[in-house]
Amino acid sequence: MKIETDRLILKEINESYVEDILRIRSNEVINQFVQRNSPKNNYDALQFILTIKERTRNKETFYWGISLKDQPNLIGTICLWKFTEDRIQAEVGYELLPEYHRKGIMSEALAAVLHFAFNTLQLQEIVAMTNKFNENSKGLLLKHQFVLEEGRKDEGFPDNIIFSLNKNV
Repeated sequence: MKIETDRLILKEINESYVEDILRIRSNEVINQFVQRNSPKNNYDALQFILTIKERTRNKETFYWGISLKDQPNLIGTICLWKFTEDRIQAEVGYELLPEYHRKGIMSEALAAVLHFAFNTLQLQEIVAMTNKFNENSKGLLLKHQFVLEEGRKDEGFPDNIIFSLNKNV
């Protein structure tokens, strides 16, 4: 499922993007706000890609690599995952290489994914968990009318805060 915007192509990832996924998911700036097992090498990145491909096939996730229209390499990723059983809510996740921060790229990608989520998938709510110290992520979510869910906790991740966006907003 490919999505195009003015500047971007959001595309399915495959084995040809191993080095891009390794570069993105092992980036120290990105990972200061994310708790995960980062890939250490191409094999780890390949295993991640194969897992994502299977979850996509099983409709457990929608996962896109982000690239600029004039460049083949991935500069980030964005996904919808953790769907509720009734498939009316999902979580959005995203990451972008630091050299592309503050250029409106993730805002453009998020707007396209929100449109897809609400209009194609007919979701009613999107949630986003972000680190309370990640000012760029908080600003992005607020720009797109997400609301901070005061008092809601991301179990096991005490530094995370939760935002949500309802379809009718």
